[in-house]
Amino acid sequence: MRIGLGINYTDGFKATADEVLDLERAGLDIVFVPEAYSFDAVSALGYLAAKTERVQLASGILQIYTRTPTLTAMTAAGLDNVSDGRFILGLGASGPQVIEGFHGVKYDAPIGRTREIIEVCRKVWRRERLEHRGKFYTMPLTQEDGGTGLGKPLKLINHPVRERIPVLLAALGQKNVALAAEVAEGWQPIFFLPEKAKDVWGDAVAEGKAKRDPALGELDVYAGPALAIGENVDHLLGFVKPHLALYIGGMGAKGKNFYHTLATNYGYGAEADRIQELYLAGDKAAAVEAVPDELARSVSLIGPKGYVKERIAAFEEAGATVLNVVPIAEDAAGRVKQIEALRELV
Repeated sequence: MRIGLGINYTDGFKATADEVLDLERAGLDIVFVPEAYSFDAVSALGYLAAKTERVQLASGILQIYTRTPTLTAMTAAGLDNVSDGRFILGLGASGPQVIEGFHGVKYDAPIGRTREIIEVCRKVWRRERLEHRGKFYTMPLTQEDGGTGLGKPLKLINHPVRERIPVLLAALGQKNVALAAEVAEGWQPIFFLPEKAKDVWGDAVAEGKAKRDPALGELDVYAGPALAIGENVDHLLGFVKPHLALYIGGMGAKGKNFYHTLATNYGYGAEADRIQELYLAGDKAAAVEAVPDELARSVSLIGPKGYVKERIAAFEEAGATVLNVVPIAEDAAGRVKQIEALRELV
């Protein structure tokens, strides 16, 4: 299994970049750069491409609504070029709070748009003259489409390092997961619980794989457990619970929260209802306390080496191929030590 990690550069990006170099030496395979509504991910990825040598660089994630499909393709090809073929294009829909609130763009048809964006990206990377007439995107734009009629089908000027840059989709809903299994090289779920993964996502993954082009290879599954290897570390579950409470309780209204549904499908329906009730009422501390230890432990890698090794085997048995971990440590040196310890176990 490969090891990934998402960076947090709130304390300064150059210091974080130096930490990435240490993590690379410790055995990290993939580094993810987030975007959300912070600084753009592309600038940081370009910087890391110049600083690192081996580690793969992934966008985690680029939002599908904020760039045209062609710009997304150009950006991915550019990052793959400056990194000598080490880029992974992580895409996701984000949510209406960010897309409509921060970008002022309508949040609609994420599945259809994602499919078309990937189609356009692969045409661009193959240096085909770009002609695409889809439900959501049209290139070139004609007079009938509201354009000037002067657009021409162009192809990318430069030759990409690779014509097939790996695409990773962050997906949670059944239709989104089926799409990822059909058209993407990788799928990134959230709160991956090995013993329940097949029950929750198995049908969707099977549906997508039945339509999958064999040229894509096997689907990579990026699980995202918190990581703390050591003795007497159970108290560190307290770092996991606020994250679970935020998503289960606060990411959406009642009846429209994918994460609440996920927890329910995992068998924690009553607990999810209570977490949501408390969170939406403004009692976030009580919502955190309502998160079951068992749930926090099951989606994490927290415990002694022997226990963590058993859990790694469970993740692998459930189909995970990448552990995109969140090390719990006091400082950069501690995070590096956690990656070193994990490297010994995978």
